[in-house]
Amino acid sequence: MRWLLIFLLSFVVFNGLSVWLRRIGLGRLPGDFSVRWRGRDIHVPLASSLVLSVLAMLIGLMV
Repeated sequence: MRWLLIFLLSFVVFNGLSVWLRRIGLGRLPGDFSVRWRGRDIHVPLASSLVLSVLAMLIGLMV
């Protein structure tokens, strides 16, 4: 259950900071999907969310 919460939280953080994170390379990793559907761009950042989850876990373990 905890891993799901961390994954969802990282997904929300990624969507909120997507412009800044793209400048440092997140959002363009292999495993991040981008689809154009009905004139809208839909981004599914699976790999970037996983990277952010691991970083959040490491920070949580250090505290």
